[in-house]
Amino acid sequence: MAITKTRLIDVGADVIRPLNQTEAKAVTAVLKDIAKQEPVVADAMADDGALKQFLIAALSLSPYLRDTAVISPQLVATAVSEPLEAALERMIGTSRDCWRPRDGNTPSEADVMTCLRTMKRNAAFLVALGDLGRLFTARDTTRYLTLMADAATAATIDHLLLAAHDSGKMRLKNPENPSEGSGLIVLGMGKLGGYELNYSSDIDIVVFFDPESGILPDPMDGSEIYARMMRRLVRILQERTADGYVFRTDLRLRPDPGSTPLAVRVEAGLLYYESRGQNWERAAFIKARAMAGDLAAGEDFLRQLVPFVFRKYLDYAAIADIHSIKRQIHVHKGHGDIAVKGHDVKLGRGGIREIEFFAQTQQLIAGGRMPPLRARQTETALAALAEANWIRPEIAAELTDAYWFLRDVEHRIQMVRDEQTHSLPETEAELKRIAFMLGFADTGSFSAKVEATLRTVEKRYARLFEQEAKLSGVEGNLVFTGQQDDPGTLKTLAMLGFQRPADISRVIRTWHYGRYRATQSVEARERLTELTPDLLRAFGESSRADEALLRFDSFLSGLPAGIQLFSLIGNNPALLSLIVTVMSAAPRLADIIASRPHVFDGMLDPGLMSELPTRDYLSERLRTFLTAARHYEELLDRLRIFAAEQRFLIGIRLLTGAINGMQAGHAFTDLADLLIEQALEAVVREIEATHGRYPGGRVALMGMGKLGSFELTAASDVDLILLYDHDDDAFESDGEKPIDSTRYFTRLTQRLIAALSAPMSEGVLFEVDMRLRPSGNKGPVATRIKAFRKYQQEEAWTWEHMALTRARLVCGDASLAKEAGAVISEVLSRPPDVRKIAADVKEMRDLIEQEKPPRDIWDLKLIPGGLVDIEFIAQYLRLVVPGKGPACTATSMSTGEVLKALGPEMMPPSDVDSLIEALRLFTELSQIIRLCIDGPFDPKEAPAGLVERVCRAGDCPDIRTLEGEVKRLSKAVRAIFRKTVSA
Repeated sequence: MAITKTRLIDVGADVIRPLNQTEAKAVTAVLKDIAKQEPVVADAMADDGALKQFLIAALSLSPYLRDTAVISPQLVATAVSEPLEAALERMIGTSRDCWRPRDGNTPSEADVMTCLRTMKRNAAFLVALGDLGRLFTARDTTRYLTLMADAATAATIDHLLLAAHDSGKMRLKNPENPSEGSGLIVLGMGKLGGYELNYSSDIDIVVFFDPESGILPDPMDGSEIYARMMRRLVRILQERTADGYVFRTDLRLRPDPGSTPLAVRVEAGLLYYESRGQNWERAAFIKARAMAGDLAAGEDFLRQLVPFVFRKYLDYAAIADIHSIKRQIHVHKGHGDIAVKGHDVKLGRGGIREIEFFAQTQQLIAGGRMPPLRARQTETALAALAEANWIRPEIAAELTDAYWFLRDVEHRIQMVRDEQTHSLPETEAELKRIAFMLGFADTGSFSAKVEATLRTVEKRYARLFEQEAKLSGVEGNLVFTGQQDDPGTLKTLAMLGFQRPADISRVIRTWHYGRYRATQSVEARERLTELTPDLLRAFGESSRADEALLRFDSFLSGLPAGIQLFSLIGNNPALLSLIVTVMSAAPRLADIIASRPHVFDGMLDPGLMSELPTRDYLSERLRTFLTAARHYEELLDRLRIFAAEQRFLIGIRLLTGAINGMQAGHAFTDLADLLIEQALEAVVREIEATHGRYPGGRVALMGMGKLGSFELTAASDVDLILLYDHDDDAFESDGEKPIDSTRYFTRLTQRLIAALSAPMSEGVLFEVDMRLRPSGNKGPVATRIKAFRKYQQEEAWTWEHMALTRARLVCGDASLAKEAGAVISEVLSRPPDVRKIAADVKEMRDLIEQEKPPRDIWDLKLIPGGLVDIEFIAQYLRLVVPGKGPACTATSMSTGEVLKALGPEMMPPSDVDSLIEALRLFTELSQIIRLCIDGPFDPKEAPAGLVERVCRAGDCPDIRTLEGEVKRLSKAVRAIFRKTVSA
């Protein structure tokens, strides 16, 4: 820069004025004390000219400048006696040489820190006076501050390199110029890179190193050595000492800062940007500049990044993604007033960031084709866009004027107390201070200028992103760049309903860093970026929004790819609503999606909610899905995949209220029937392939318990009894490896159990329980029909006959199933010993109550008057009906069907109504709870969405009312049980 002869004595009259007379008098006294120490200041203060009045005003308006003048009176003398440019160049030069040995002595780290702090304070003082006196423009101010940051950073790097050389950790190529050929690259980012630094700005730097530069004894030690060096760099520059600080230093713009060291290998950095670099990082690198360390290596690194930053084609896809860096959920056009007091002139609406993004977005779109657009500085970029006819010249001029005016405002805000803030004061008195520092006569004219400027910027920015109007809703920022939380974003997240906004911000940054397979591609991240505001709004509206979004994060982490899902959600609001429902109310379903993302595919079916999952519906889909299975293991895997998906989809219908609990139980049972049938057929084929057929062999499967009565839940196991028969005169099977009947049908049963319950790559199909077979666990796993008949007629206990009331032939040989059905009908039709049955049922219920007491009122199965009581009543009625009422020959009836069929003939209508009402509610609640969580239901610990869902199922406004309803009905059921069973 050519040094001109700008002097403070040339300051114009009345450029600024003091805040009030009290402060003016106090500053006058300070200046008199300084004048006693510095004769040149006394000369300048000899009359009441413009310079004296300016100094009084400047030091009264900025307490920081006044304190600096008191600490360093000679600075005032320098300011009034030397050309400002010459003094600043000298200070910058001194800073750059702070590391150099003097008189044969190498400066210590403390010496370097003192030197840099002194020079920074001195330079900032002179820049501020030149700025306030209108001797410098905002362009001059930002450039001098940037040159000071360059010098301080470069000096610190040289000091650290030389110290490493002297300690033997490195072998520098030229200790007289430590950075030369070092391969240590320090890039200035953001405003530092564009020579646009703030008065109290952080400096954003990114550091890379070349381990093969030849200065490291062992290149493998590079990451550790340079990481320690960067920690010292940060301490030297930003630690506050008695001399103040130099610059707050931020290294978080490096690749994936949450998982990389402070200095990154060049090769790793290039690989990251090539494969996972994000659009906001492309925007950041528009301003990137090699400013310290090995400048030649830095320039070469930036040249290699040009294809990443500036793509060859017109990159319109970047618009929405870049806009998300400062995403505003409000519509930009005419949405409310812009308040001056408290407004953030950097990040707020119409602020500096919007001007920067206006330029940067279009630079990214067209910079690949038009190299002149690749300017680092905002003003230059706007001019280049106008020159290229990308924007109109008047827009470029309008935004340039707005940019520098807002930068002036920003500098005055920071100049007051050297605070890193960008927000205008909230109070009238402090706002007046800023207005006076800018030369305005009052806050009214200042506010009018600020508001007009902000509106101009907002209007231009809104037109650039007019397609984003769909993001209307609430007002606020959503910024997820770098590693630092944006305060405005945290406020927005809190406003949207998140209790831990910092955690949510961190999670979303993880998405944008591409750490998940689903977000590794550029296209996927762009779609997710567009979707993020809608996602956050939808999750924010759910109860316990944080937990719900964290479950979605878990789901996202398991997806093999994301672009299709993100595109579908973006075009289908109902799908997003469904996802939020799952994540907020059903942790179990959320875990299923996270571990088996393929189940999600079924949610994309547009007929999901309108078509009931009937047996025919499921059968057709299963048949199609199994067509491609080529061998036994693949068929079993496909059965598991189909089961997981359809259980999930039945659950989704239940969760959303498309079907009720009874319908869900029937659908889960139909699904189980079909799966078990396919597994049995596959197992029979496998056994026959090895051992052949057994002469006259027949097999049938009997479903017991909830499987038999069509009342399975999402988490139910299946109770099975395998029945078989064969020719009496057959002794072994007819295959290559013949075996006797016992081993044949035992192996078939064992193979079936394994087919259903063995863990495979796609999980388990069902847990199988065969304890209800004759003689329980002591008997053989397969039961011949003759033995089954004899046992049921002669040996079975009452509880086994109770279980038989829910028995149903699920699949297998039709003739054998008919025989088994006849056995069941015959047993259930015999004249009952009513007293004995009543005593046995009551005894069994008492035993269960002693051995398995209920956990709490929400243990709907075991509570007194719960589902067990209702089931026992239905089973009791079915057993005693031959002696008390009309004949009942039907088998495989559900609990509700038994109550409706037999209850009106055998008990008061009011009791039947109470039992059916309780069964409906308890079934509904049990189905939903078992669907949504694995453990017990505790309203205090359960997801709020689940609590809301069970309340809705019970048609109750809150959980306390629902609890009262459960108590009322269970009490009624227990009374009916005692009355009925004792009859």
